[in-house]
Amino acid sequence: MITIEELKNLKESEDKVEFKRGERGNVSYDGGSKLKPSDRRRCILGYVTALCNEGGGYLVIGMSDNYPHQVVGTSQNKNSIGDLEAKIYRDTLIRPEVYELFEKDKRVLVIEVPSRPAGKVFKFEDVPLMRVGEELKPMSDERHLKIIQEQEPDFSELFCDGLKISDLDIEAIEILKEKYSIAQNNKQFMLLPNHQVLSDLELLKGNKLTNAALILLAKEDILVEKLPQATIMLEYRGLENQIPFDNRLKFSQPFFKLIDDLWNTINLRNGSFPIQEGPYIFNVPYFNEEVIREALNNAITHRDYRRSSEIVIKQYPQRLDIINAGGFPMGVTLNNLLNTPSTPRNRLLANVLQKTGIVERSGQGVDKIFYKTLSEGKSEPDYSKSDYFQVTLKLSAVIKDRAFALFIDSIQKELPEHKKLSVLEVITLNKIKKRTPKKDLDLEQLNKLIDKKLIERRGKTNAIFYILSKDYYEFTDEKTKYYNLLEPDDNEVLSKIIQFLNKEKYVKMGDLANLFEGKLSRRQVRARVDKFVSDKMIEQVGSGKGTKYILGESYIKEMEVISQAIDMVRKTKNKEN
Repeated sequence: MITIEELKNLKESEDKVEFKRGERGNVSYDGGSKLKPSDRRRCILGYVTALCNEGGGYLVIGMSDNYPHQVVGTSQNKNSIGDLEAKIYRDTLIRPEVYELFEKDKRVLVIEVPSRPAGKVFKFEDVPLMRVGEELKPMSDERHLKIIQEQEPDFSELFCDGLKISDLDIEAIEILKEKYSIAQNNKQFMLLPNHQVLSDLELLKGNKLTNAALILLAKEDILVEKLPQATIMLEYRGLENQIPFDNRLKFSQPFFKLIDDLWNTINLRNGSFPIQEGPYIFNVPYFNEEVIREALNNAITHRDYRRSSEIVIKQYPQRLDIINAGGFPMGVTLNNLLNTPSTPRNRLLANVLQKTGIVERSGQGVDKIFYKTLSEGKSEPDYSKSDYFQVTLKLSAVIKDRAFALFIDSIQKELPEHKKLSVLEVITLNKIKKRTPKKDLDLEQLNKLIDKKLIERRGKTNAIFYILSKDYYEFTDEKTKYYNLLEPDDNEVLSKIIQFLNKEKYVKMGDLANLFEGKLSRRQVRARVDKFVSDKMIEQVGSGKGTKYILGESYIKEMEVISQAIDMVRKTKNKEN
């Protein structure tokens, strides 16, 4: 947080700050009723947008714009700074930090604006803005093009000024060597001198260590001094709607020491749900170790270390949130999260973790998170609160569908290794379970699941839908749900029974039950037959075990009427001829 004394000595253009007096709280939020675009832009949203586009800065209300700047005080958004912060985010998708400063009894409102992500331009009223002197003007085409063609720099590959090999944690280096030797099946790697290990992994280039070396291997005090935002905060709350935390722990060790310590701390409050159905029995942990480790690895690998905020983990009894600075890597969105190969924001860091077996090939982490979570019958991992400035992952521990967990487990146990379900197949099965419309399903995955006899196609040409196979419903408490999903309408049932009676003359209830096997239960068939008997479309003869069914009076009369009508039409045509 900046201070008033620091603000007094800033210059607007050089230091990316905009000063407004606003004594009466009269700085417009969104341009108000002003008609000219140039006047409308000179508002809070306009300045926030322009500052974000030029790499971040400060909008200061309550200080003069003459240098050195003096405090004049303001009532702008007094008692509503939280609301202002929320409104700016709602209207721009920019996450500012809004706070108050005081000089004696004079109040200053500061809106600290973050830098735009690489390749992203923000707009006010559909116009990308830039500051030109005292004006806010549309961004030039040249500058706009230059921004959208930007590539994110690899922060982890940059040299860390002043970092020496003696600043690295020996135990962390030994862990790295051990994991590399196991992952690469190279026992000789353990015998290499540390200097060569660092060089081979490109953590040391010439005589300079990279930021990746700092994050992965530096002693705790060195890491805190040089990159305090690499710290991870773990907060525990006993209730999901609770705002203050019950406990907060700080993890600032090098990655190769931190990751196990962090998981073990989370696991201290872990529990499990026992699941059993006949021969199938297993325990599902609240928080799956593979899921949590993958999520943490993703956060550490993909976060934007240029931003000052730490990774925050919020643990509740049956939910866990992971929030890290920086949006998704370039090219990745909520819509293509599972389909687009990930480009690590910190490629060198990711490469080292891959070579040491901490992560698999790039892009598989999110796959594993979805696969494991859905296979346990839990809700989908929720990334919906992510934006351009942070990624938020919410993981629920609650098993929503015990039958689905048993269904997936039984399938995977039976399939050979090369045919086991992929993450996209599991996601598609989950969508079908939720009755997702056909247009929102992946045709390739549907065909694969049909070939494996895990789903069934139902409905007519213009109303086709899919259901899970009968095996899924065998794990549910109400197995008749399967039949209900396939249930034909009464006209279709009656038509099939009439065709059968025209051929067989009379039938028993068992014959009719067999006629609809796999579509209606015996109870459902009996209910419909009773209705058709009541309507006199079929007739019941006898009782008890001797009960039989024949064509009914109403059906016979109906056929006679139809026959007479046909005869009349035929006779009329003959006379005309």
